[in-house]
Amino acid sequence: MVDYGSPMHQQKLLDETTFVIAEVSEDKTYGYDTKNPIMVGGADKSEGPLNERRFLNALAGPNGEPISYHRLGSCCSFQSKNGMMGGGLLDKYSITYEGLAEPIILYINMYDSDKLKVPVGFTLKQ
Repeated sequence: MVDYGSPMHQQKLLDETTFVIAEVSEDKTYGYDTKNPIMVGGADKSEGPLNERRFLNALAGPNGEPISYHRLGSCCSFQSKNGMMGGGLLDKYSITYEGLAEPIILYINMYDSDKLKVPVGFTLKQ
């Protein structure tokens, strides 16, 4: 089991439905690999699913295309002092946009929180 060791970073809001993201990841595994999920936090304040959507609402396709997303379910148990009974599950999202051949799968952790970055292959919504 993985322990993410969350620094519990305080996220900033652009508005009630969207996070501010100021950095672009150069790590091709960020969000794409269960061992390197996007850590949005919020479960401790009953805002975990909302924070996942706030993150996704900030993203656009590589050329600014609007994205669509839907939650595929939970997977991949891990250890976290911020989770329920010392652990949690990642949420798995399918992301699509016009011109994309296959949906992109991103993994999001709502128990732990770290500095948010734009995953490789995405841009910020304008």
